[in-house]
Amino acid sequence: MLCEMCGKDVPSLAQVRVEGSVLRLCADCSRFGKVITPPAIPVSPNPGGSPPAGRTAVALVPRPRRLEERDLYRELPELELAPDWGKRIRVAREKLGWTPEDLGHRLNEKKSVVLKMESGSFHPPDPMVGKIERLLKIRLRAEAEPKA
Repeated sequence: MLCEMCGKDVPSLAQVRVEGSVLRLCADCSRFGKVITPPAIPVSPNPGGSPPAGRTAVALVPRPRRLEERDLYRELPELELAPDWGKRIRVAREKLGWTPEDLGHRLNEKKSVVLKMESGSFHPPDPMVGKIERLLKIRLRAEAEPKA
């Protein structure tokens, strides 16, 4: 049999846990981990294999899942940018005493992108909206109004 670590051909291998992985290793390589003792196999007093008196054999049947999978996105309300999202960005930025350059630097964007967002002419993508909300500690999204 071949050692799974060094590749040496040896007559016997031991199961060893090495950094979370279970490997079949030779005696030399087994020092790199912890030897796992094989689980004890219960010896049946009945050689015929039938269950002992007073007990019944129970076939193991897979049980159905206890929890149903659910779609979390279906349960969340539909969010979209609030009507005054540009003003919210500007007010929060000014409250922190940041210039457009400062906010742009923290967002890894140019000053012109920040100014366009504040004027409302540039709609930021969803990842950037989340980043702005976390950075300025504001909410830019609001629940969408149901369409008639």
